[in-house]
Amino acid sequence: MVLVNGPVVVGLDNGGTANNATILTAAGEFLVDRMVEIPSRVKEGPEQAVTALSDALDNILAVTGVQREAVVAVGLDTPGPATADGVISQKGSTNFSEPAWHGFDIRGALEARLGLPVVYNNDGNAAALYAHHVYFGAAAADTSSISAIVGTGLGGGVVENGQVVKGAAGMAGELGHVTIPLHGLIEDDQPLPLCNCGFTGDSESIASLTGIAQNLLPYWLSRYPDHPLHAEPSILAAAKKLRGLAEAGDEMALRVFAQQATAIGRLFTVAANFTDPHAYFVGGGVVETQPHFREWFIKTVREHTLLRAEQAAVATFALVPDLDMAGARGAAIAALERHVPVQ
Repeated sequence: MVLVNGPVVVGLDNGGTANNATILTAAGEFLVDRMVEIPSRVKEGPEQAVTALSDALDNILAVTGVQREAVVAVGLDTPGPATADGVISQKGSTNFSEPAWHGFDIRGALEARLGLPVVYNNDGNAAALYAHHVYFGAAAADTSSISAIVGTGLGGGVVENGQVVKGAAGMAGELGHVTIPLHGLIEDDQPLPLCNCGFTGDSESIASLTGIAQNLLPYWLSRYPDHPLHAEPSILAAAKKLRGLAEAGDEMALRVFAQQATAIGRLFTVAANFTDPHAYFVGGGVVETQPHFREWFIKTVREHTLLRAEQAAVATFALVPDLDMAGARGAAIAALERHVPVQ
């Protein structure tokens, strides 16, 4: 049992297969330093998924021994797109593709189920908020940052003066769908990269696992006809092996990831001209790698982020820390800031 003095908040990170949970004290201490997961049941529909989120809260309390009476608020994050108040987009998403999810108020439903206030962020915003607070600490409220998180898609978030920028409809920070310049990024004979959202040449069409499978790898395999990835049963299976090959120095794989890093650099260049942040964070599987590859990738991102001399003098490039836990921890931080007085 963990003894705590004063109120706590619970952070719940909802995913396609699992819910991860954490607890944050009023003093800013996380009570678990690992993943604490149970099945998310999102494919079974909203009612079952809300039950699973409630179960995740009960589970983290049982794991830590914290009494439910100590919980004053819950932070929730889910994959986007969703409104600022946690209403799933009418278009759905990869994790919420069933019609029953479209327009579903997951924040409100969980709040009614728990009888506790629930603070919502999408998963990219929650991870961005955590990265910001870890890096800046006591200066978090006086600084700004932008985070790009490479996964199946490209998530991220914008933090200004320590607060997530959500926008009028709650869909600010959808960095994957910012269109970037392609000249000099793709080869002269390389097809224009298409995104599942319908855009051509947005950052997700290049800097994501989906972008590799749909756009980059088919082209580069045509340039390397003897590459061993031709033996893989599908282009997605080949794409999932690309990172390991890049770590080992495979030429083709490195050319693919160079395009991804360049795309993120161009995205950050756009950001530099409308938010001018103190820090640029990169996260996701592409940097959960061997140190030499991670350092090369971040270096390439920075080389392709075009900053004015004044910006370069004050800007920092860094990794999103504890990425598997970043969503739940960022969600907890948002709940703490909203409902617990600063100690």
